[in-house]
Amino acid sequence: MYIIDEKDKDYRFGDNGPKYLMKGPRMNFALVQFQPGQDFKAHYHNIMEENFYIIDGEIDIVVDGKVNHMTKGQFIHIEPGEVHYCINNYNAPIKIASTLAPYQKLDKVDVDDYKY
Repeated sequence: MYIIDEKDKDYRFGDNGPKYLMKGPRMNFALVQFQPGQDFKAHYHNIMEENFYIIDGEIDIVVDGKVNHMTKGQFIHIEPGEVHYCINNYNAPIKIASTLAPYQKLDKVDVDDYKY
């Protein structure tokens, strides 16, 4: 058992991106934040499934070309192999809880020049 305080961790890109509270051994758990206009590069996972729960705000999560307008309280499950892209097209920050499982050290495949 262990306890981690969110304030002791940093977002990957300063004020945005994932903030991992746990990486492995069986799953990842992160908080994700984007300011208005910010996004996260399209990618997919070969093995891991990814889940997002919207804590606050609204965001567009594009999965295999379909735009999903997500708002506070909604949950989206993304299967391995599904290309996903997140963009905050709105006027307020977004905060999301994210899980990835089963844990894999390297299982993110970037998709260049993603169009949807």
